[in-house]
Amino acid sequence: MDLLTLLTLAVGLSMDAFAVSICKGLAMREKVLGKGVIIGLWFGGFQALMPIIGFFLGTQFKDQITSIDHWIAFILLGLIGINMVKESLSDEEENADASIEIKEMFMLAVATSIDALAVGITFAFLNVHIVSAASMIGVCTFLISFAGVKIGNIFGTKYKSKAELAGGIILILLGFKILLEHLHIL
Repeated sequence: MDLLTLLTLAVGLSMDAFAVSICKGLAMREKVLGKGVIIGLWFGGFQALMPIIGFFLGTQFKDQITSIDHWIAFILLGLIGINMVKESLSDEEENADASIEIKEMFMLAVATSIDALAVGITFAFLNVHIVSAASMIGVCTFLISFAGVKIGNIFGTKYKSKAELAGGIILILLGFKILLEHLHIL
């Protein structure tokens, strides 16, 4: 996987965390920068950890399903992307909450990084250098989440659904790219 594709994937994966960060920033009135760093560390850390876990799970099954690995990557990325697009188009409003308590941040970090676990599984089939990939995903998510807190604090929820929509489309397109490359169409 080339650097540009990996960076695009990292940005796509970070959009859920970005949307939640905007909501967190919306509710904050003070210490936005310090809380933004904490939120960025939670989301970035979990976005880096989950692909590693997924990678090691995927390597357990790699030999059995190598012939269909590109279809698995396509389906997983497509499903994750479609879910993000659906969430972006939903009229459901999320409540803004400035809390950064451990229990809440743990649950949010896990919830926003489940898709990264699935991507980690696909990394096992694509022979991706997992440490580099996970590091890039984690750093990218940290930076985007930190920015999300600040943007939410300044502008409110205006960009939340657009971020989820963009992230979903990016993941769907990456799924197609992987499939087409393995079918030797690209």
